[in-house]
Order: sequence, then C-alpha cells, then structure tokens
Amino acid sequence: MTVDRDAIREQRAEQGEPSTDVSTTTVVAYTLAAVLLVGWFLFGWLVQRQGFVASVGEAAGTGFGLLLVVAVVGTVRRSRR
Repeated sequence: MTVDRDAIREQRAEQGEPSTDVSTTTVVAYTLAAVLLVGWFLFGWLVQRQGFVASVGEAAGTGFGLLLVVAVVGTVRRSRR
C-alpha cells in the first residue's frame, strides 16, 4: 500500500497538483489547540465555577474563533500563490 501511495504522490507531483499531505507541524498545532481548549473549559468550569453549559459554550466559541482565524489565514496564503 505504501508503494501505491508513493506512486500516486509522484504522479501528482508530475502533473503539478498540490500535495494533500498534512505536515507534522499542523498536526502538532491542532493537538495543542485542542488541549488548550479542554484546559480553557476545565478552568472555567472548575476554577471559576461558572457552570458546565457556560464553560462548554465558551470553549466552543473560542474553538470556532480559532477555526475562523485558520480559515482566513489559509485563504490569504492560497491567494498569494
């Protein structure tokens, strides 16, 4: 199966198509963001004692805000190519 993936990757490179592989840096950044969001939820719920639903909403809102920033940055980077 690895050989098939390598052959497809080489064929796409010859055709000039962009790679669809996700870099290790991206995976680490998304994992770090997820851990921070869980920490933000737990901080609001257990330390500030603001309630479970409010903490979930605050963490979800922060997560959606981060996704919006990632989408805008990705769009800007893609338009510069």
